[in-house]
Amino acid sequence: MIDFSPQLVQLLSLDGERMPSGDFDPWVADLDGPALLALYRDMVVVRRIDTEATALQRQGELGLWPPLLGQEAAQIGSARALRSDDFIFPSYRENAVAYCRGVKVSDIVKVWRGNAQSGWDPYTVNMATPAIIIGAQTLHATGWALGAQRDEVDSVAIAYFGDGATSEGDVHEAMVFAASFQAPVVFFCQNNQWAISEPVGVQAHRNIADRAPGFGIPSLRIDGNDVIAVLAATRIALDRARTGGGPTFIEAVTYRMGPHTTADDPTRYRDPAELAEWKTRDPVLRLHRLLTSLGEITPEVEAETAALADAAAAELRAGCIGMADPEPLSVFDHVYATPNATLERQRSDYAGYLTSFGTEHDSAEQNRKA
Repeated sequence: MIDFSPQLVQLLSLDGERMPSGDFDPWVADLDGPALLALYRDMVVVRRIDTEATALQRQGELGLWPPLLGQEAAQIGSARALRSDDFIFPSYRENAVAYCRGVKVSDIVKVWRGNAQSGWDPYTVNMATPAIIIGAQTLHATGWALGAQRDEVDSVAIAYFGDGATSEGDVHEAMVFAASFQAPVVFFCQNNQWAISEPVGVQAHRNIADRAPGFGIPSLRIDGNDVIAVLAATRIALDRARTGGGPTFIEAVTYRMGPHTTADDPTRYRDPAELAEWKTRDPVLRLHRLLTSLGEITPEVEAETAALADAAAAELRAGCIGMADPEPLSVFDHVYATPNATLERQRSDYAGYLTSFGTEHDSAEQNRKA
């Protein structure tokens, strides 16, 4: 059950009514009708991308997929608060963040199709590729933030992780370092209520946001299905970091409407009544209601938004199915930053192994060396 106590920041009601807040309103004063409509379109498009990727997995075109259904506001609201020089360290579910960062939709699924070890070059979009090891990215984000601090730039690192990751030692170690050195990093926890099949109440008998102050890190607990509150909170945290205030912990209370991944069956452990209740808190529907009241939703806008979403889904499908198989020897290309004798020997041995099957990979290897 969601806790809508006074400690939870909410700027958009379930009925789509704007709720005033003296502390948070100044941080979203620029959100006029067109700006809100842009956020809505982002959420509609990424939901459509997510649905298409799930369908591709069910059709055998992807090996696995981690759906984000229900978490669109948490990801879009936070991602749109960032500057281009901020660096993102995601888990494996922040596909909406990658979309906002300009990652090609076909590159988002490249890893899940098994065509690459990572989907994109992190330095072209200032976003690391997904971290599969739970919580490890919080250490990476803290280290990057310490580097930015020493370079005397005001760029900020943000680490995304779920409620389950807060039980990992890496997350706690990252917060110790961040607090000790006042690193410019934002810890963004999407509490989607489930760590695979374990409900959040098993590992957290109090709000997750209550943990951070024990490390000396201020925290905010927000309605993660309220894109306006998410944007405001993230802007506040980023501003603190840029001005020397150190790290901030944000708990975005949201819900994983689908499975943990497409290999999971949530009907085995989740009460259907819980899912039905959270559907009433749908982040896309809530913003749609606000936009309707503002007169921003028209048949033309609906058609344009649907067309954008369908185009993104079509691009994803075409890019996924048309993806060329990788050259087998390319598995060695990015193991180390610079070549070394051990790796070259392994590459040569593997090329010989492939040649034993009558393939042409030996000639490809010769061309590479030439």
